[in-house]
Amino acid sequence: MAKDKDKAPEKQTDRSEQVFLREVDEAVREDQLKTFATRYGIWIFAAVIIGLGSLAGWIFYQNNQSEDSGLRSEEYVAAIDSIRQNNLDGAAKALEPLMEAEQAGYRAAAQVLQANIALEKNDPKKAIEGYGKVIADESLPQPFRDLALIRKTAAEFDTLKPQQVVDRLKQLAVPGNPWFGSAGEMVAISYLNMDKSDLAGPLFGQLAKDDNVPATIRSRALQMAGVEGIDAVELDSDDKKAAPLNAVVAEGESKE
Repeated sequence: MAKDKDKAPEKQTDRSEQVFLREVDEAVREDQLKTFATRYGIWIFAAVIIGLGSLAGWIFYQNNQSEDSGLRSEEYVAAIDSIRQNNLDGAAKALEPLMEAEQAGYRAAAQVLQANIALEKNDPKKAIEGYGKVIADESLPQPFRDLALIRKTAAEFDTLKPQQVVDRLKQLAVPGNPWFGSAGEMVAISYLNMDKSDLAGPLFGQLAKDDNVPATIRSRALQMAGVEGIDAVELDSDDKKAAPLNAVVAEGESKE
């Protein structure tokens, strides 16, 4: 019994120490929290405000972009409608806001159309300058730049040396390229002007039998291939003879 009585005060002392230590620990944590809030609270608050501001700005930007794209679309459609009505001046005016549009696609399309309108109005100098601007602008989509190169070369064709035409378009005058028809025809004619009928004939034959080439170009190419002694109809059914035609331009480069 005496031993039990001796142990009781010890247990009470332990409990008192634990309570005291817990209170000290809580006081220290509270003090640390106050210190942290005082030192970093303003930065945490600023970070939250900046984050919310950035989110709001992004949402506003997205909505603004959608509205801006819709406006650009309306302007482009208005220009196309004017062209269909043969109102070239009205089309040119409708395209003006699009010439410096943020959207690269609309900007490129507007610049190419403006150059086309200038060519249609018998102002080749302005048209060629317009096409050249599109070609030189690396921020524009490549298909529009290739189209501008085709149009510019066609506008200048009579003033260019045949070799210049070949050098410009040889990368596009290959089967499978979207511009194979237009580029291939100009390259083939340039080969003829350079007295390279051995390159021109097979290229005309390839153009004539390519279903992806516009029908008008295929018809002309078929006639020219025949003049050069190439039977495009026979080539179309003879894979062994048709295969080498895919390398006509590459062969031309090696001979040049």
